[in-house]
Amino acid sequence: MSLQLRPSLFWDTDIQKIDLQKHKASVIERIMVRGQMEEFRAMMQFYGSDTVKKAMLNARWLDKVTLAFCSTIFDTPETAFRCYKLAQLNPEHWDY
Repeated sequence: MSLQLRPSLFWDTDIQKIDLQKHKASVIERIMVRGQMEEFRAMMQFYGSDTVKKAMLNARWLDKVTLAFCSTIFDTPETAFRCYKLAQLNPEHWDY
């Protein structure tokens, strides 16, 4: 079984050079942040829930919607994610 990567999702990378095992953290993050639901399901089936959860917990940056989604599907508080902790250390300007 393999994971089909949509070229437009990896516009900044030569899709032929992506090693799905070696670059799994990057692939998982890109699909979670910018992918479609079908790609999410295929990724979960390919990597498994534990691998995806581990990659997302260690992600350096996630937008607020993706963070909330990951927190919900993995039943993990947002404060457990690395990106949340890093955001607390580097506060941004107010979001008006």
